[in-house]
Amino acid sequence: MESLTSPQRVNTGAGSGATPHPTLALGFGLSFENLYDGNGLRRLDASFLEYLAEGEPQLVARLMASRTAPETVPLLQESQLIIDLAPHLEEFIGQLFGIQAELRALAEQHYELAPLFSCKRGFVQRKALQKYKAVDAVTFDGDALAAAFLAHCGDSSAELSELLFARHVNAWLDAEEENAAKLDTAMRYAAWAALTPAGKKCHGQGVLFKTPAKLDFQRLVPIIPVENIPYTAHRLADSHLRLREGFALTDKGTDLAGALGEANYCIWCHEQGKDSCSHGLREKKEGDVAALPPFKKSSFGVALAGCPLEEKISEFHKVKAAGLSLGALAIIVVDNPMVAATGHRICNDCMKSCIYQKQEPVNIPQAETRTLKDVLELPWGFEIYSLLTRWNPLNIRRPYPHAPSGKRVLVVGMGPAGYTLAHHLMNDGHIVAAIDGLKIEPLPGELSGVGRGGERVPFAPVHDASALSEPLNDRVMAGFGGVAEYGITVLWDKNFLKIIRLLLQRRMQFALFGGVRFGGTVTAESAFGMGFDHIALAAGAGRPTLLDIPNGMACGVRTASDFLMALQLTGAAKPDSIANMQVRLPVVVIGGGLTAVDTATESLAYYPVQVDKFLNRYETLSAEKGEAALRQMWSGTETVIADEFLSHARAIRAERVAAASAGRQPNILKLIQSWGGVTLAYRKRLVDSPSYTLTHEEVEKALEEGIHFAEGLTPLRVEVDANGDASAMVLMNQVLDADGKWQETGEVRLPAHTILVAAGTQPNTVLAREFPDEFKLDGRYFQACDEQGEPAKPERAAAKPDKVRVLLAKHDDGRFISFFGDLHPSYFGNVVKAMGSAKQGYPVVSNMLAQVAAAAKVDDATFIARMNEDWRATVHKVVRLTPNIIEVIVKAPA
Repeated sequence: MESLTSPQRVNTGAGSGATPHPTLALGFGLSFENLYDGNGLRRLDASFLEYLAEGEPQLVARLMASRTAPETVPLLQESQLIIDLAPHLEEFIGQLFGIQAELRALAEQHYELAPLFSCKRGFVQRKALQKYKAVDAVTFDGDALAAAFLAHCGDSSAELSELLFARHVNAWLDAEEENAAKLDTAMRYAAWAALTPAGKKCHGQGVLFKTPAKLDFQRLVPIIPVENIPYTAHRLADSHLRLREGFALTDKGTDLAGALGEANYCIWCHEQGKDSCSHGLREKKEGDVAALPPFKKSSFGVALAGCPLEEKISEFHKVKAAGLSLGALAIIVVDNPMVAATGHRICNDCMKSCIYQKQEPVNIPQAETRTLKDVLELPWGFEIYSLLTRWNPLNIRRPYPHAPSGKRVLVVGMGPAGYTLAHHLMNDGHIVAAIDGLKIEPLPGELSGVGRGGERVPFAPVHDASALSEPLNDRVMAGFGGVAEYGITVLWDKNFLKIIRLLLQRRMQFALFGGVRFGGTVTAESAFGMGFDHIALAAGAGRPTLLDIPNGMACGVRTASDFLMALQLTGAAKPDSIANMQVRLPVVVIGGGLTAVDTATESLAYYPVQVDKFLNRYETLSAEKGEAALRQMWSGTETVIADEFLSHARAIRAERVAAASAGRQPNILKLIQSWGGVTLAYRKRLVDSPSYTLTHEEVEKALEEGIHFAEGLTPLRVEVDANGDASAMVLMNQVLDADGKWQETGEVRLPAHTILVAAGTQPNTVLAREFPDEFKLDGRYFQACDEQGEPAKPERAAAKPDKVRVLLAKHDDGRFISFFGDLHPSYFGNVVKAMGSAKQGYPVVSNMLAQVAAAAKVDDATFIARMNEDWRATVHKVVRLTPNIIEVIVKAPA
């Protein structure tokens, strides 16, 4: 494979007065091309070992011994090895990329914040909060104490920041007796800041006075009842609401201090073998049984299996707290190379299994994502992260990619399972061709290394990773990423998807094709006929569940997944989009999962954007054609809806003008709620809903945007108006009696012009209906098989099954089809479980590939060229037939 075109340094910014990109001059006699070449990566590894041997010969010996027999290395010994290696790897990469000064500056930022955490542990928690309780703190005058503290510091004009507080307190603690009065003032202030509502509001964004709350699992979200309604519904108090406008990123995540706060809150329990965040919390072992005991379950019955990727969380926290961001990222990447696709607002399996089970857990996803961002913000940060996914000496099992195997794999679906699997298979030495049913927008060749026809072209190193980002409200959906692209909302920065894509697409062993449907454009038979040695299905979930109720398909009723896909893939929320997606208020969302929660928030955010667009276009067309001529084209129903939109849009415009003149943020939410707002209706209690039991933080974030959560409501029918459009949702109201049984209390009617149904999805098993001889079913899922092709039973919803069974079918000549992610009964449910299926399952695929001879007799370049010819649709010719008719001739051989 190394015979294909290699990357080259190309200048994409020079010319026409543009500032040239800085030139990447690597150390140790290496070139940029070496970083994407198997032999080059082996040279790089040898250089690191030589570098390490100069000062740490014993460490090199430990590393090489571990690489020789990694399966014999105890977990604690491996953890200590990678922690010991981390600072040396950081220094080596600093020299490799010539960023030693920037790494020192980043480390200094960590060291400058260190007083916060020593003060928090040694003074705030162990002294101040032991001496003064909440009943004392509420009597304190925070402003007066702050002034007294600054007077003790000798500078009454200074601002009392948390860092200033910590530095002075730490200094005073060196001589406690002579500083007793100063320390008592500090203790009183700390108690006020940590324990009173006013203090928490003052320091709510800080870390010094933040104390972990005790967990009340029935009250994880601070809800209050919605009043004057005949059913039970919840909301947040007005003081908790967060006014949102549009579709910019809604959560930028924590800063460095916040991440270090989490890393220092972690007790680094890998040292005692108690890192349940990674390996899960298990029941006590009984007797001398060899098998591991089952995982404990949360109070909601959710198995506490820990991170599906078994990321080395405790280890990376310890290294991050020591100021080594690059070393911490390298530890993360050992088990989670696609870390850009996990972290904050994506996963929380690790948090649920944290050793802290009675108080707030460590917010591991926040620390993880901040660690990645810290590295990406360095010069050449993207190239460093990218390199660590191909060469990572902390990975004792596979420090660099295996030699080419000569085998080719077709990966179907480029969602979390698909792109993670593609990475691991390439690092195992295989060629990967990836297809996705969605159209995937091309990236510039100088960035991706792929030309318009799929040919390899030179690409440039990325100096500043921010060049890969764009505002989410302007970003064009690129199609890559599956559910991470069309299902996850702007609570997560989708610019990470471009990073993930580049990690794969720049590699010569990878070819990506959009708009190719497996089962249509290409089938299992045709793929094997082309010379693929394995087919891996990672096509995600299937069709959504519909409500079998009267008028369940009336105009105004649609599935939540359809709404989210239409909103995001069509760009309906963009001012210049002509996508026709209509939402009318009030909105009722049916369901209690995360899809329902996301649908509620996005419909709430979309409505003002929609009516703004309508008013602007109405005014433009009225000026051009005249208002009467415009209205003449509308039916009676269209006139009613148009006037509704115009009235609401003008009210929103007036609110913005009033807010601007008053110097405040416009409260559009209040207007929307007055027009009916958005209500999420669930058949059980809020605390029973999947969104609450799995990720209650997402429920709270959604309620902050102003939705209402109604509980105990089961859909009965949709009421329609004279035109057949939805006008209300009728539901059966239920309450729990003293015995914990649901009792019906009568029907309730929720006015609703838009009803969005989020009642779950079915596994995507359409292939079993289209090709029943090749794809068998086992209930709702595909029938798995073992290595001999015989039917097998995977563990259901296991995330970490004792036996990994990802094989689906065996071809006559010994080649296999496998399945992953939401297609699989062990791994369905969320992004990180899908990625876990790829990490756990790729060794099975490689093992099967080792047992068959390569099917294709052509070289890799010829093999990929054939797919480029067959699977890339291109515009062949454009012909204007009449003034109003244009003929477009498309070449698409497959």
